[in-house]
Amino acid sequence: MTADRRTRLWSLVVEHAQGRPVTVEHVCAAVMSATGLDGAAVTVLGTGFRQTVYASDDVASDLAELTLTLGEGPAADAVAGAPELVADLTAPDCLVRWPVFAPAAMRTGVCASFALPLRVGAARIGVLDLYRARPGGLDREQLADVLMLADTVCALLLDAAQHNRSRPDGRWPEQVGLHHPEVHQATGMVTVQLGVSAAVALIRLRAYAYSHDRRLRDVASDVVARRLRFGPHLDRGSDEGGGTDR
Repeated sequence: MTADRRTRLWSLVVEHAQGRPVTVEHVCAAVMSATGLDGAAVTVLGTGFRQTVYASDDVASDLAELTLTLGEGPAADAVAGAPELVADLTAPDCLVRWPVFAPAAMRTGVCASFALPLRVGAARIGVLDLYRARPGGLDREQLADVLMLADTVCALLLDAAQHNRSRPDGRWPEQVGLHHPEVHQATGMVTVQLGVSAAVALIRLRAYAYSHDRRLRDVASDVVARRLRFGPHLDRGSDEGGGTDR
C-alpha cells in the first residue's frame, strides 16, 4: 500500500512539474491537489534565523511571515519535531495557546493550519506550513499523503543545501530561491550594528515589526536600504536611535 501511495503521489508531482526538474513548488502543488488544502509555504531553518523559500500565494506568505514576526503558531511549535494539526483556529484552546497568532492568521483568511516538521534524524531542516480557508481537519489518507510529500520536500531541501555549500557565492540555487532574502541580510546588518548574535538580532527585528504593526520583510527592507538603523533603544516602540545611515 505504501509503494502504491508513493507511486501515485510521485506521479502527481511529476504532473505538476510538466517535464521540468522537480522543485519544492511542484511538491507543494501536489500536496494541495491531494488534500484539497488552499496553500502551502516552506521555511528553512538556519543558525539563528528562518527563511521562507516558497509560498504558493500571498496568504501562505503572510502566514509564514506572521510566524516569523510573532514567534508563535503551529509552524513555530512544529520545529520541536511534532506535526501541529489545527482544524479550527477559532477554537478556545488555540486562542489560549497562540493568543496573538491565531486572531492575526484568521484576519489573513486562514481558518485551519497544518505544520509538518522537516527533519532528518536529529537535524532540523525546516517546516512545511499548510492552510485551509475554512475550518476542517485532514482525514487519515490525506495526512498520510502530506507526511509522504513532506519527506520529498525534505529531500529537495537537502539536495539544495548541498548545492549551496558547493557554490562560490554561497547562494541558494534558483530552483529553490529565497522568498524574502532581505530578512536574512537585515539580520546580519543588525548583528553588526548592535554587536549581538544573529538570534538576538532577529528578535530585535521581530520586536520592532510587532511594536510598529509592520511586516517583518518591510522593516528588513528599510534596514537593508539604510533607512533604518538599530541602536540601543530602537526596539522600545519608537524610532529613537534610528534614522538614515548614509
